[in-house]
Amino acid sequence: MGKLTIGCFSSLVGSMNLDFSVKLASAAIEKGHKVDFWVSGNGTMLSIKGQKAFKDYTHLEKTVKELMTKGLTATACEACAEARGYHKENTIEGFKRHSMDWYLASIFDADRVLHIGGE
Repeated sequence: MGKLTIGCFSSLVGSMNLDFSVKLASAAIEKGHKVDFWVSGNGTMLSIKGQKAFKDYTHLEKTVKELMTKGLTATACEACAEARGYHKENTIEGFKRHSMDWYLASIFDADRVLHIGGE
């Protein structure tokens, strides 16, 4: 199987880009692909541990943790996270934090690359 790199550039409010990106990553992993998943901007909220689940409201922490046990490499833009007050000690265990060069390196050796969002 191949390697897919997904870059999710989630907008401020009302965007379903993050939900779609996680579902896409899940489908690719289930088909046996390696997936590198990058979030930047407001998408870095995905990396925060201790998210609270509400009825009828998107909640992705559990899903992302499960995907990481199946091989998902999830990485948040460190500068974006810090700028929003999300520090390393608040990050889900196993969720990486790097600068944009990590994402560029992942793109370089990927079979397919998808940039989602960025409106």
